[in-house]
Amino acid sequence: MSSSTSTTTATKKAAPVDYSISNSDVVFKYKTAGKIANKVIAQVKELAIAGSNTYDLCAKGDELLEEELSKIFNSKKTKSTPKGIAFPTTISPNHVPAHLAPVSKDDEANIELKDGDVVSIQLGVQLDGFPAIVGETFVIGASKSNPIDGQKADLLKAAWTASEVALSNFKPGTKNWDITNVVGKVAKSFDVTPVENMLTYNQERLKMYANKEIILNPSKQNKASMETHKVELNDVYGLDILISTSKDGKVKPSNFRTSLYKLTGESYALKMKMSHKILGELKTKANGHPFPFNIRNLEDPKKARGGLAEPTNHKILLSYDVVAEKEGEYIAQFYTTFGVTKNGIVKYTVPVFDEEFYKSDKEYKEEESS
Repeated sequence: MSSSTSTTTATKKAAPVDYSISNSDVVFKYKTAGKIANKVIAQVKELAIAGSNTYDLCAKGDELLEEELSKIFNSKKTKSTPKGIAFPTTISPNHVPAHLAPVSKDDEANIELKDGDVVSIQLGVQLDGFPAIVGETFVIGASKSNPIDGQKADLLKAAWTASEVALSNFKPGTKNWDITNVVGKVAKSFDVTPVENMLTYNQERLKMYANKEIILNPSKQNKASMETHKVELNDVYGLDILISTSKDGKVKPSNFRTSLYKLTGESYALKMKMSHKILGELKTKANGHPFPFNIRNLEDPKKARGGLAEPTNHKILLSYDVVAEKEGEYIAQFYTTFGVTKNGIVKYTVPVFDEEFYKSDKEYKEEESS
């Protein structure tokens, strides 16, 4: 009897944990993380008014994320569950597509926002390694009584439409190129362009970037090297739609220095003492999690930059570089985390587009299948 019981116990221990969304516990974690991300992005958006600045908004967004995280998973049963920021708050205005998160008030990336600025916010939360990230774009000063029209309205409506149409195409069997193509068609109907070579990935536990890539507006080189993948049941994706007002959608390195770095899991024998010190501090403060971390939270962010180069060059860290479009162009982003289920997609994060705030006479008409 006793030997039979021990065999059963051993068998149970060996059973692998199901980390897919066919497991209701995993779905609960995604949905809970998503609720926090949705709540905080709405709060940051309210604070993003003319006269506010990117540093204060990013710092406040992270503070709000931590505040909401402190309220959950505190019972004896759940308090050991890892939780944290999966994507620090970024505020990217006008021709900057993403990743702008100043480390200090005197940082060059600390920009004061003004009426008419096109502003993208991105942030996210992870519970037990399952990340729920959200991103959305709006125009400062836009309202129901003061709607925006013209180029900016066309851009935002195009990005939102591209996101919604792309989401409707995520069905088992759909190829990554089907999504690439439909986003391109939507953009063309609004006379705008997807940002070149921007990537969307499926994600897994502790992996924001798994093995299925979807590319927007690929260069010839990237189109030739990109593999073909199919959407499968129970896949989870972070759909990142970035659309530009320019004709080619090309972005280049900007003058803004990044503050976001992510541990890759790679290792290398670092030579510099400073590199060891800074990497050790980052690992400790990021709890070893493979999610983007804002170096604003290090003891001395400015000095820390000197110790970040070596681990970044040897791929121990991934840096989230800040690129930019040409001055005078604008970029809009919508980022949705969702799962592919037998009943269709389920959004875990829900970016918002206030349609009444933007008046565009352009629209996308889906082609009828012959």
